[in-house]
Amino acid sequence: MPPALPVLKLVAAAGLLALGILLAGGDLLQPVLGALAAAALTGWAVRDLVAPVRLTVDADGVTVPAGWTGRRHLPWPAVETIRVQRRSGRGLGGPTLEIDTGDSLYLFSRLDLGTDPHEVADALLAARPAETA
Repeated sequence: MPPALPVLKLVAAAGLLALGILLAGGDLLQPVLGALAAAALTGWAVRDLVAPVRLTVDADGVTVPAGWTGRRHLPWPAVETIRVQRRSGRGLGGPTLEIDTGDSLYLFSRLDLGTDPHEVADALLAARPAETA
């Protein structure tokens, strides 16, 4: 993840709070909504700084993020497919790494990984033992 992204989220949070206060005009609802949005963005930025998305791979499997700060180890036999799909949504499109376990689907964008999802998929497939592929 680019280091500027959490900073941008913090700046946007401050901007939302300031906007809510400036446009309040005596109404209490707008500053409260601005503060709630700012708190959500601040929490997201802090999570990016404290526990950035990290994939780790070893001979036993791959470890993926679980929740805001947790990790979950997926043994190689549990991983059904590793592939890169092109997804579009909200006006944006780009390659997304998919790790499918049958029960869960883990999706990672370029921003999550800090590099091209194709490179990460190639590295994961190379690390995966042949008998589980």
